[in-house]
Order: sequence, then structure tokens, then C-alpha cells
Amino acid sequence: GCKDDINATIINFNNEKMQITWATRELFPNENVSFSYTFDEGKHKVWKPCTTYLLDQDYNSGCLFKTEGPTLAISIRNNNGTEELFCKKFKSDFYIKPNRPENVTFFWEEDTITVSCKKPERAAWCLRLELQYKSKFDEEWHSRTSKCCSVKEQGFDSSKCYSFRVRLRRLVPYCNVVNYSSDWEAETFWKNGTLLDSCDDDITSQSNTVTVLSCLLAALLMMLILLILLCKWQRVRMSVLPAIPDPKYLFADLFNDHNGNVQEWLDKNDHVVLQTKLQYEEPESITEAESQQEDGKNSDKQGPLEKIFTFSGAAENSDDKAAQIACLIPASNTTASFAGFHILMNDDMYVML
Repeated sequence: GCKDDINATIINFNNEKMQITWATRELFPNENVSFSYTFDEGKHKVWKPCTTYLLDQDYNSGCLFKTEGPTLAISIRNNNGTEELFCKKFKSDFYIKPNRPENVTFFWEEDTITVSCKKPERAAWCLRLELQYKSKFDEEWHSRTSKCCSVKEQGFDSSKCYSFRVRLRRLVPYCNVVNYSSDWEAETFWKNGTLLDSCDDDITSQSNTVTVLSCLLAALLMMLILLILLCKWQRVRMSVLPAIPDPKYLFADLFNDHNGNVQEWLDKNDHVVLQTKLQYEEPESITEAESQQEDGKNSDKQGPLEKIFTFSGAAENSDDKAAQIACLIPASNTTASFAGFHILMNDDMYVML
């Protein structure tokens, strides 16, 4: 007899097409074997050679052919066909891999979903419809299985976007000896009963919200920092560069009332100008005046001193010589005269020119 313990993979695609594969490099190294099959039973079998081989590095590693009945016998021989290397007989119906579910529909009712598909024409009782779903917060799929061809699940959150996929499974061991399932139907995306193109929009919207909030917080923080720096800069600037009063407010009446006529303004405000000059004399002049006054008293104690100071005509005519500066220390109720002004002075007053 032939060897039947060789490991071969048998798949019956929806009872339409058979695929038999084997590990040729391990089982038949450096040998290109031949494959034949038959669905006939009894003594008069007609063996058919494989017409569509599957290759592994130019060596035959499998065969693809049409499913023609429930019972299948296969044979693998050497290249010449003189020696049978492997043979096996089995029920092809026990190796069925179903097709993807067709016409899948989703029905939503509040937090409950019912998924259905088209019922296959044969052996529908051997099939189960499997539903898997997950939200963007789930790392693994949640699974729910029911008899063909409808499955119901509840507890969905209307604020979340879910991914759904379905497939058909063949029952083991009642219908299959191998646990074959169909490929997954195309994945769909739902949120609150509405079909979406993807759940990326839901993730992007939340990501955009987080980004906007982060930008607003960053902007507020920057404004606060700039405000603090501005306040500190104002303090530094005021300490280093104190504010200089604007002179236009001191001489506003010169331009508003006298149209810039200095002589007219002086004639009207001569006493105000003189008083201002007396009030804003520098402390150094006071010290100098007091020193001169002491010297005068020590030199002459016979009565009050009376000194008259005048300006030379050269100073009035803007000569090259500098104007002379004199300090007057008058006695009580002494009258001092200069530039046409007459000033009544006492012991507590001084003048610096």
C-alpha cells in the first residue's frame, strides 16, 4: 500500500474548487512529483492528472482542480509515475471553507444592532455567522456568533464610532474535520446608527479639539508672560530713564494767549517768572551765598552792607565775554535792581544770576 501519513493541506472552497498542497522540499527534496485525483467510487476509477500545479521554487507543491463529488481520492507519484509516494481517500465535504457572507445588512435600534446576510443555498445549518466589533478605545475585537444567518448584539455607545466585520464559520466536528471560516467581509464603520467612511474622522475631531484647547492655553500663557515682562520693563525704564515733563504745558499761555511774543508774555508775567526762578534755585547756590555772607560779616561788622550788581553793556549786547555772576546779600528790606526789575528783599532771600 501507499503512504497516507504525509502531512497535506486539503481545502474545499465552498464545495466548488479543491486545493491540495504539500511541503515538497521536506517530503520530496530535489524531485518533481506528479499528482492525480478521482471522485469516482468502486473498482472502475478514472484518475485525472493535475492540470494546474502550484509551485515552490520550480517544484510541484500543490494542485488546484474542480470539486466534482463528496468523496475524493488523491495520489502522488514520482516523476516517471512508476512509484506511488502518497495516497489518501476522504470526504471532501469535511474540508469546506465557505465563501464570504453576501448581502450583509445592519439594522440599528437604539443601542442594539442586528446583522444579517444572505442564506447559502446548501448546508446552511452547518454555518454560523460571526460578528466582530471594536471602538477606537478597544485593543482587541469583541466577538458574537449566532446561527446562520443573523446575529444580534446590544450595549453600543452612541457617542463612539465602531468598526464591524462579519464572516461565516463551518461547524466542527459535525460538518468539518478542520475549523475553516470564510474570509472577512469588508469592514464597515458605524456611529449612532449612521454609516461612516471610517472612524478616523471621529479620532481626528477629538484630536483637533485637544489641539485647539492646547493652542488656546499656550496663547493665554504667552500673553500672561508678556504682560509680566512688560510690567517689569516699565519699572526698569522708569528707574533708569525717569519721565521728563513736557515744557509745552508750562508755556501754554505763551503760544495760546500771546502767539509766541516773548516780550509781551514777560511783561505780563514778570513777577511769575521771577518767583519761579527763585523757587528753583539749586542748593549749591544757597551754600555759596551763605558762605559769602559769612565772609562779609567777618570783614565788616559796622552796619549793613549794600552791594549793587550790574551787568555790563557787553553782556546785554551778546558780547564774546561771559556774563558775570554775582550774589547779593542785602540787609533787611534792601531793594535790589537789575534789568529794569526792582525787588524788595530781606535777610532770608537770595538771588543767583
